[in-house]
Amino acid sequence: MRHLDEEVTMPGRVDGKVVFITGAARGQGRSHAVRLAEEGADIVAVDILEDIPTAAYPMSTQQDMDETVRLVEALGRRILPIKADVREPGQMRKAAEAAATEFGRIDVLVANAGILSFEQEKFAAFSEVYGVDFLGVVHTVDAVMPYISESASIVITSSTAAMMENTTEKIGPGGMAYTSAKRAVARYAHDIARLLTGRRIRVNVIHPFNTNTALIQNPHMYKVFRPDLENPTREDAIPAFASTSPMGIPWMEPIEISNTVLFLASDESKYVTGQQLRVDAGQMLSVVSAGIPG
Repeated sequence: MRHLDEEVTMPGRVDGKVVFITGAARGQGRSHAVRLAEEGADIVAVDILEDIPTAAYPMSTQQDMDETVRLVEALGRRILPIKADVREPGQMRKAAEAAATEFGRIDVLVANAGILSFEQEKFAAFSEVYGVDFLGVVHTVDAVMPYISESASIVITSSTAAMMENTTEKIGPGGMAYTSAKRAVARYAHDIARLLTGRRIRVNVIHPFNTNTALIQNPHMYKVFRPDLENPTREDAIPAFASTSPMGIPWMEPIEISNTVLFLASDESKYVTGQQLRVDAGQMLSVVSAGIPG
């Protein structure tokens, strides 16, 4: 019989699950890793850890990954950090093999890695952005599938940009690729969800609103939102960011997305699949009807 003063430890919502996350060194990916570790998951953290030429803001570093490792281990969970480029199928296969060797299986895949380019002249920006934001998702899913458990969950990060017309073309080839890739990944997720229902593997997409990461917090994005100013600051851009949300917020923190990832990773959503979930502060209410971006 348990004494009244005896501490009761409740299992976490993803207790004992192994979660494979791309883009995990910082931003949304780090937030997802920490949030799921808080709820009992062990983490495979994958990131490129080097810059991409046409991306006008720095990519993650080894120091960023070290901090993700520190935060997860501080929660008493295991983490396997891996340097890999999602654009390279061979690198992703090696990453998935390493995860399986370390943990024996993969229960959750969070295909989160993504970039945006502001390059106006070099058309290579299109292939680099599309390579990360769409092909990187395909390569990651392909690599993980041999090791993914029955009744697993695949969570893919898209964007509200997938649901809007003429939103990023003004940024240049990289902006066009971002929109194209996010639309393609939403359709891809829907289609593979149909293929995987027999194994009860769930596939869902999250479409975030502006999220407080390096992708939006950079001088190039401030200029997009405040073209009337020569060198707009973060503070200058806040009203313009906020004008895109009916709730009047300029951006969300990554934890808001992580809480949705947690739900989709957990058994609470064991019959939720093929969904396009907008975490968007109402941004899309006047733009799209329910359904899949086409």
